[in-house]
Amino acid sequence: MNQTATAGITPLDAFPSPLLLDVIDQLESVLLGKREQVTLALACLLGRGHLLIEDVPGVGKTTFAHALGATLGLDWSRVQFTSDLLPADIVGVSIFNSQNHSFEFQKGPVFTSILLADEINRAPPRAQSALLEAMEERQVTVDGNTYPLSDDFFVIGTQNPTDQLGAFPLPESQLDRFLVGLEIGYPDAQSERALLEQGDKRQQITKLLPLLNERELRKLRHSCEEVYLSGPVLDYIQALILATRRSGTGLSPRAGLSLVRLSRAHALIEQRTHVLPDDVKKVFPALAGHRLTGQVKSGYKRATEILDQVVMP
Repeated sequence: MNQTATAGITPLDAFPSPLLLDVIDQLESVLLGKREQVTLALACLLGRGHLLIEDVPGVGKTTFAHALGATLGLDWSRVQFTSDLLPADIVGVSIFNSQNHSFEFQKGPVFTSILLADEINRAPPRAQSALLEAMEERQVTVDGNTYPLSDDFFVIGTQNPTDQLGAFPLPESQLDRFLVGLEIGYPDAQSERALLEQGDKRQQITKLLPLLNERELRKLRHSCEEVYLSGPVLDYIQALILATRRSGTGLSPRAGLSLVRLSRAHALIEQRTHVLPDDVKKVFPALAGHRLTGQVKSGYKRATEILDQVVMP
């Protein structure tokens, strides 16, 4: 038996990761110059988490979410969160059937593989909380009955900065259910010039090819679980988690488990069978930022400062 096998590392040919590079290339053709954000979003999907995209209007949050849904080749639906949105508008409602004199449950848009929760923080807290059970347990409970969701259930939430009018801050309990928080940001000069020349990228979404299906996605997720994580890297992850707690409320044990999953997913995308400290460094701000301050931008800065303070053991 060779040394790689004895170390618990699966041979590279067991991982179908070259397909992931095609996915990233196609998504970057829509979100020009944002390969890092695209890679983190894909790692979030492979890590069985949910994605939060926070930024000012007009930088491509919704367009990117549409492109991701089209590229994955999975069923998806969209809910536009507004101030008058009710929980029933998301999970569904029981309607009385006069013919058989009983209530029948009409499923809401949450019963899909990918749910785009557009401008999620424009809805009041009651409507926001309707997603909590769905995101954590992949099921919803209505009138005492529990209904399972798809195993592939994936929420892409977009939100505007909380200092804008009509925006409600997401509670910590819901922020913790988003594995990754991203800020897209303005494009660089070269990418913006290409965008001005090529026109609105939303027209391109209908032409995107579905590069993944349910079976391939599940296979990739299983491959993530097989990525080797050494003891020293695990020590580094634990040191980062502890560092967030030194100045108040830090990352929870659930966030630590999420960091492990996300680091493995990033390593797989990079076509490696083992996690490096660089994988942890690249995903940590996106995982920790929105959990530490409630906002992606300021939290990303704090998470980066923690990275600078904690060195690999």
